[in-house]
Amino acid sequence: MTARRGAAAGLPFNKAGLCDSVTGGNEAPREEPPMRASRRTFTALSLAAIPAMFLAFAGTGAAAGTAAAGPAAGPAAGPAAAGPAAAPPAPAKQAVAVGTGGAVASDDVPATRAGLAVLRDGGNAADAAVAVAATLGVTDPFVAGIGGGGFLVYYDARTHRVSTIDGRETTPASAGPDLFIDPATGKPLAFPTAVTSGLSVGVPGTLMTWAQALRNWGTISLASALRPAEAVAREGFPVDPTFREQVRENAARFAQFSSTSSLFLPGGQLPAVGSTFRNPQLAATYAQIGRRGVADFYGGPLGTDIVSAVHQLPLAPGATLVPRPGLMQASDLAAYTAPVQAPTHVRYQGLDVYSMAPPSSGGITVGESLNILASFGLPAMTGVQALHHYLEATRLAFADRNRYIGDPAFTDVPQRQLLSASFARQRACLISPAKALTSPVAPGDPFAGPGSCVPAQPGSARQPDEGTNTNHFVVADRWGDVVSYTNTIEELGGSGIVVPGRGFLLNNELTDFDFTPLAAGVPDPNLPAGGKRPRSSMAPTIVLSGGRPFLAVGSPGGASIITTVLQVLLDRIDFGMTLPEAIAAPRASQRNGAAAQAEPAFIALPTTPGLQALGQAFTIVSTSPLDPAITISPNIGAASGLEFLGDGRVLAAAEPVRRGGGDAEVVHPAR
Repeated sequence: MTARRGAAAGLPFNKAGLCDSVTGGNEAPREEPPMRASRRTFTALSLAAIPAMFLAFAGTGAAAGTAAAGPAAGPAAGPAAAGPAAAPPAPAKQAVAVGTGGAVASDDVPATRAGLAVLRDGGNAADAAVAVAATLGVTDPFVAGIGGGGFLVYYDARTHRVSTIDGRETTPASAGPDLFIDPATGKPLAFPTAVTSGLSVGVPGTLMTWAQALRNWGTISLASALRPAEAVAREGFPVDPTFREQVRENAARFAQFSSTSSLFLPGGQLPAVGSTFRNPQLAATYAQIGRRGVADFYGGPLGTDIVSAVHQLPLAPGATLVPRPGLMQASDLAAYTAPVQAPTHVRYQGLDVYSMAPPSSGGITVGESLNILASFGLPAMTGVQALHHYLEATRLAFADRNRYIGDPAFTDVPQRQLLSASFARQRACLISPAKALTSPVAPGDPFAGPGSCVPAQPGSARQPDEGTNTNHFVVADRWGDVVSYTNTIEELGGSGIVVPGRGFLLNNELTDFDFTPLAAGVPDPNLPAGGKRPRSSMAPTIVLSGGRPFLAVGSPGGASIITTVLQVLLDRIDFGMTLPEAIAAPRASQRNGAAAQAEPAFIALPTTPGLQALGQAFTIVSTSPLDPAITISPNIGAASGLEFLGDGRVLAAAEPVRRGGGDAEVVHPAR
């Protein structure tokens, strides 16, 4: 495949190794998009502006989850006693759409159409992204919502700049490195025990991320952006098999909390496929935020309810869970910020690849892997050799990730060195075409200088625990602005704690910290500390060609986000796949473990025997990290992306099968 070519962007680095100013590179002058309207222009966006087919999700029967209720200043009404009624059939999802005027690809139809409604009403990509994310908090509540956090990457077509928002959760100020050490034993808590507790709950960053995006790039108010989601929460949506399955996987721990079980297990039963699920509590919460602003969450009455839920766990009668309250205080919420910061940047095949800097490891690890692979001619290789080099590159990059990357406010992350060509050559020289390395491999030395080829050393570091559930979506508007946004509450179902009366789950993001150092005697950049942000793997990515958008991609999946995003990029850029083909392709994820996690479809490929002959090993993960008795899908990620076709059209692509498939739509479909 012929690589697209683009001019290199100038990248001045500050003392922290971050780009102070990142633009789309050198390019010819072009017509600017119209100046954004004032923030008041589109505040008239109301439920009446939402297409009728969007609201047609709602049924008129009794709710599957909760009874309908109007907006209220305080917590909404409780669950309905009546059983579920059948909902109208949900509109079919489509995995690919091509057209103009704007595009959205997300996990489901209500969220995608919430974004399209905003775009059609004159809003831009930032406005639509908030509407999409808020709606996913309703329809995809087990992986994201205002109880969690995330990372947003934004391309501004007017300034040609790529920026990011760090909406990662923070640790309560009173926490220390022994956050997850059991005082009774002096040993780390078991991972499942830590997850389903108040200790795991970090200060949420999602709502502040939305406010920051609208403040910097938006044209509508937060209240307007929340209205589509508020409508879906109040009117309801059809329960599909994926929603029911996610409740099933969490049923045992959801039953431990009265607020969670009453919302998601009404009458102690799983929601029926085809019934209407309503969440009037969350609708009222969104309405209250719209009236009072984010201060209500970050230190106001809503924040008080969050702190209370973390300290006085809402245990159900007969609960067997040993309560472990958290440390969060109202002052922690009041101190939270979601800073705008520069992205990571690497050049690959003439393209500029931008992603998320620390505290996410996503941008650096994807970037380092691309730099390593740039030393080899992947398109000219056999399928076995190309996949072998991909697996070896991520094996090495993950060794470096675990050793060097953490919250840059607490640790000196050598970002510039990790993304340098000389360090990539140092790591690339360890890859043999004849034999796989043995994991765990040791990290490299990013300060060794050019020309170094550090011999492969056996490592001793254990692998960190990390959740696997997030969501990712992409948005573009008529002016060429682009959003790539990954957000999460960590594990499927987060901490398991629904804030009573508020309708949303709280995260367990603090379990992304290493409970104890990964290697004895070696500094660990990802230990808990007060105010610290745990390391993430989220990698929302925007790729520019010649200074203009070419791709926007990302995926859920915990640490496998990094390898999924990398595979999609390689399949599209190096191996000639279309973007939909790259998103659908079978996956494997080597993260410096003895075996790479792989999907059954990947293991079934004809390249697998050749990879195994080189020493590559594979394992299928099909049980829950919280309970091995619970079966889960063995799939990896559920990517979504946009490709800008160069003639004004955009191709939007969602996951076609994994996690029930996603939905991709455009404002004006091509004929």
